[in-house]
Parts: sequence; structure tokens; C-alpha cells
Amino acid sequence: MARNVGIVGAGIAGLHLALYLQKHGVDATVITDRPPEDYRDIRLLNTVAHHHVTLAREDYLGVNHWTDPKDHYYYHDHVFNFPQPLSFRGDFSKPSRAVDYRIYLPALMQDFTNRGGKIEYRRIEERDIRPLVARFDLLVVSTGKGPLGQLFTYRPEHTPYSQPQRRLCVGLYTGVRQPDPMNVTLSVSPGHGEMIVIPTITFGGIANALLMENVPGGDMEELATLSYDDNPKHFLKVLLGKLEKHHPTTYDRIDTARFDLAQPQDLLQGGVVPTVRNTVVAFDDGKCAIALGDVHAIVDPMMGQGANVASYAAFVLGEEIVNADALDARLCEKIDLKRQDRVLAASRWTNVMLQPPSEALGMLIGAMSQNQALANEFTENFNYPDRQWDRISTPQRIQAWIERMSAPAEPVRAIA
Repeated sequence: MARNVGIVGAGIAGLHLALYLQKHGVDATVITDRPPEDYRDIRLLNTVAHHHVTLAREDYLGVNHWTDPKDHYYYHDHVFNFPQPLSFRGDFSKPSRAVDYRIYLPALMQDFTNRGGKIEYRRIEERDIRPLVARFDLLVVSTGKGPLGQLFTYRPEHTPYSQPQRRLCVGLYTGVRQPDPMNVTLSVSPGHGEMIVIPTITFGGIANALLMENVPGGDMEELATLSYDDNPKHFLKVLLGKLEKHHPTTYDRIDTARFDLAQPQDLLQGGVVPTVRNTVVAFDDGKCAIALGDVHAIVDPMMGQGANVASYAAFVLGEEIVNADALDARLCEKIDLKRQDRVLAASRWTNVMLQPPSEALGMLIGAMSQNQALANEFTENFNYPDRQWDRISTPQRIQAWIERMSAPAEPVRAIA
């Protein structure tokens, strides 16, 4: 049976879904307001790491164009800048990789159109909603911009905050020394915020994304509003002073003579409110619109989950659409049931990490600094937020995890 799916939005969720449906012979049309040629000169969109589960999906879709092992990173360095600093390393089972989305998204759009896919470039107005619903068998909404995103109401039980919990300042910088092999550094300054250092493929090669998650009212907060354009030297001077004080391990990697934004537009400042929305809107004719990606769940970028769960959810939608007898409310219900555990786990885990650590979480941090296997599993679970939430959602689960990972290995018994 021929299907006709409309996808509004050309982020990772919309494009991974479009490419999946294309691979399986389902007619999909992407609608977005930004053509590929417009990405090169716009301001930094985000800083996104793709973990190995997402890279595997890219391989499946034939869109993994960034395969050089030297451009991947292999472990996390965790640095806690307590009065007595604490640090430890956690290894992935397979490497992760970050690409500037101003490179990544146009490349995937080109892949889709080169294979015969259709992309329409236009804005969606409120008057367009009914014609879009009538035009397609199923409408997938993967952008929160405009009136379509407003169709999906918030789920208050999963949306605990009404304001951003961090004031963000993120940029792509030159002059930051890379370890070999490359890693991501997670640095914590209690009471002031976190910083994640992500080696990223950019227009000029590898640069480091410095994602500063600044606590409102803390000493780092001013970086979320300090202007680079007005006075670049002053911005860099203030930034270097803050890094030396709050994130000294990263500061020690910086060549201050070369330290600068890779491009003037490589800076993003502001904040996000973590939210979860209801995902299905039913119309009188029996057709549905279903939310995907950021329309479904917005997570703070601290734990690097947004793009990875968006890609995961896109594949869930794709699999269910390909195998469905009808693109109706029952299909949307099945999709929600199948994807919600991982999506909600990513949201809950990230929200917990935005708060001061509980006694149990502090105990876990201390245990990971003494137990390499535990630190490795915590790091590997960035691929699997549902597994991570299984481990850390209650003090009892944290205690059980520590005990299990600390137990001596059972001796191998010879069989006579």
C-alpha cells in the first residue's frame, strides 16, 4: 500500500526519518524554511555529539561521511573541582563523534535529494495546517517553530521547570590542545556550573566546542550575555579568567595567544527550558500529526542526549510506519509506547544532573573514581539513557549498581 508521509523540519530527527522511509520505499516529503546553501554563514546552531548507536544508524542510512578515526573521541574525562579535586576517566566501547550541524544537516539534505527525495522550502503558517493534514497520510512535526509546534501541549508531570536551569555559553574555539586519542572533558565547578569540551569537525578542521552550563547567580553566568561582537578581546579576557578559576584542567590546555572563536559567528548564548510534550494531535477526518525530536522532548545539552534520542525516535517511527497496516491513531499510540522509555529516561537523567548531587549520586561519583569498570559503564550508558536511568533513578538502584560492580569476580570452575 502506497504511503505519503509529510515531515516538517529538517533537523536530525526529520532527516533520519526521511532517509529511513526513503530506504524502505515510502514516499516522504520534507518541509523546511532553510535551504542547504544558507547554513554556511549562519550562527552556530548547537554543539552535538553523536554516540556510537547514532553512528550505527548513520551507517545504516548511508550518511556517515565522517569516518576518520582521528576525528572521533574515545573516552570521557570527568573533573570535579572540589577543594580536593577529583578526576577519573570512563571509556566507551566504541568511539563517538561531533560534527558542526551547519555541515551535517546540509550534507544529509543533499543525500536525501540526490536519491530522489523531495524537500520543499517554505515557512508554515497557521492557515497551512489543515491543507497539510489533508495532503499527507501522516504528518510528522519535528520542529517547534511556528504554529505546528504549538499544537502539542506540555506534559506537566515530566516538565518540572518553567525557567532554564543553566545559562548557556557555547562556542567553537581554536587554540585548545587536543589529547591523543581525543576525548570529551566534563568539568564541574560546584555552585557555578559545568563545562563540556567536545572536539568537533568544523569548516576549518577540528576545533573544540566549549559548552559552558552556568548556574544562574553563579560567577560564570555573565558569559551567557557578554558580547563577543562588541569587544572580542574583552570577551576572551573575561572567559580565560573564568576558565582559570573554575575549570583549570581545561585552562591548562589553552594557548592563550591562539585562543579565539574559530569564526565570529561560532558563539551561541541563552538557555533552554527542559520540556516534554504530548505527542499526538488527532483531526476530525481520522488523520493524525505526531511530534518528533525537540517537539516531543527538549533536554538541556549537558548530558548530550537530545540528538541521539531524536535519531532513535526517528527510527522507531520509521520502523512502525513501514510495517503498519494503517497510518492512524493506533499507529501513533504504538510509536509512543515503543519510544517513550528511552526518551523519558534521557529527560529524567538530564534533569537530575541539573540539580546539586544527592548523597547517593555523590557516593556514585566517589565510587567511579575508584572503580574503572563502573566508570566505563556510566560512560557507555550515554548511548543508552534508559539503562542509565535504570542504574541511578533511586538511591537503592545506585547502591545496588555500586555493589554489583564492586563484587569480586566469580572464580572459573574446572569441569571434570
